[in-house]
Amino acid sequence: MAMIEITKETYRPYKEKMQKTIHVLQDNFNAIRAGRANPHVLDRVMIDYYGVQTPINQVANIQIPEARMITITPWDPTTLKTIERAIQASDIGINPNNDGKMLRLTFPPLTEDRRRDLVKTIHRYAEESRIAIRNIRREALDKYRAHLKKKEITEDTLSEIEKSIQELTDKYIAEIDALVVEKEKDLMEL
Repeated sequence: MAMIEITKETYRPYKEKMQKTIHVLQDNFNAIRAGRANPHVLDRVMIDYYGVQTPINQVANIQIPEARMITITPWDPTTLKTIERAIQASDIGINPNNDGKMLRLTFPPLTEDRRRDLVKTIHRYAEESRIAIRNIRREALDKYRAHLKKKEITEDTLSEIEKSIQELTDKYIAEIDALVVEKEKDLMEL
């Protein structure tokens, strides 16, 4: 039975999965609107553009002329109504103002209750990400415990792998916690 060699490459697939989890969390956080205008709130809003579901930023110019306003100017003026309906149907919670050439989204200041709800949402997203990271850890450990059973690695090697994977897990959980603190601070500032 050939022994498996453990190198830095051994952990790469798990590290990449954990990084993807962090990217998904950042995308989720970007989609949560704070009191300021943020073009990322439109990232998940799709329109039917000639039969294809297309993000708004691919069919219009999105600008932030003021701290609490986003303007959307479609390149094809016939899509203005479609974009307006898509924004109204989305969970952004802002009704666009249509002047016939562009849409204006004015972000009202968040109420204290809405801020608390958004903080609960970010904590839920963070917990889902922590669970995903721990599942990746479990997947890795299960794989190497199976190698131990097949006598492809030694118990000392398994112990080393468990330690390395736990360090990786701790690093990404700490990154999640830092993102939560940053987003919570962003939401709670007036």
